[in-house]
Amino acid sequence: MADAAAASAVRTKAVGLDDPAKKDIAMQIVSSAENSSLDWKAQYKYIEDIGDGRGYTAGIIGFCSGTGDMLDLVEYYTQAKPGNVLAKYLPALRKVNGSDSHAGLDPNFTKDWTKAAQDPEFRKAQDHERDRVYFNPAVKQGKSDGVGVLGQFVYYDAIVMHGDGSDSTSFRNIRKRALSKAKPPAQGGSETAWLNAFLDARVWAMKQEEAHSDTSRVDTAQRVFLKKGNLTLDTPLEWKVYGDSYRIGQPPPRGVLAGTGASKGTG
Repeated sequence: MADAAAASAVRTKAVGLDDPAKKDIAMQIVSSAENSSLDWKAQYKYIEDIGDGRGYTAGIIGFCSGTGDMLDLVEYYTQAKPGNVLAKYLPALRKVNGSDSHAGLDPNFTKDWTKAAQDPEFRKAQDHERDRVYFNPAVKQGKSDGVGVLGQFVYYDAIVMHGDGSDSTSFRNIRKRALSKAKPPAQGGSETAWLNAFLDARVWAMKQEEAHSDTSRVDTAQRVFLKKGNLTLDTPLEWKVYGDSYRIGQPPPRGVLAGTGASKGTG
């Protein structure tokens, strides 16, 4: 047990998900699930109401008008660039926070979001908030638990979807649920057994909400990497989300464009 924990500690110290190349892979995998595309940098301009009760979902990580992270983003952007095209929506974003309402946002918010996405400062603001709220906390917890790059990604994808609040399906409570079944490497447990327990808890959390009930981003993606023993998330990688096939780091079969889903492309 101690040897396994020591080996895991060496691995997580050597390369983490915060390595630039690994981080880019993480963004591509998340984008395959969130946007049916590996081209995550094309998603700064993305915005729509996907009918999940969270209002508008937008940007590279799915900032939502109903959950507070979109409000935080626009506030941060406005601090960096007062008078930007989205600043006028701050009062409305404060009012709709916690609901799926578009009050004060329609009819031009989506158009203005797309316009703002052309601004390098807004793209930097999205990167900053993604890292502050989701990426950095996931990597920090992963390293603390002694998991490698794959484990840190598993945490990241969970915190992106579920947030880290106090509700039963939040990241911290998914982790707590997993702790009742297994121990992370930092506590002497097997990394594979721990990640399986965490993914089991994650699937449970996803099934509590209709909008997240398709668990393929775990079943045919993260679980695939884990079953192959790819704890360092090395390429080539092949996975499926919602039935669409993706790959990173190897030539595709004839007739399939590199870096695209088999049936959804890079839209």
